[in-house]
Amino acid sequence: MKLYVEPMAAVVVEVSSDGRVRLENEDWSTPTLQERRAIIYAAQKEIAELQEAIEILQDGRMAGLQD
Repeated sequence: MKLYVEPMAAVVVEVSSDGRVRLENEDWSTPTLQERRAIIYAAQKEIAELQEAIEILQDGRMAGLQD
């Protein structure tokens, strides 16, 4: 996974089951409340953008467009 978190100017590459995160080129750490909120917001935004891309591509296929 690679998730750019703009307010932190960092890329999250892994999240552990205990809530720690590993940023690109850094060790595991426990994010602060503010960092957790920034990561969650960035992830939700990315999910929405990916869902929109999926819907656009699926609609194009359904409209008869071919590769």
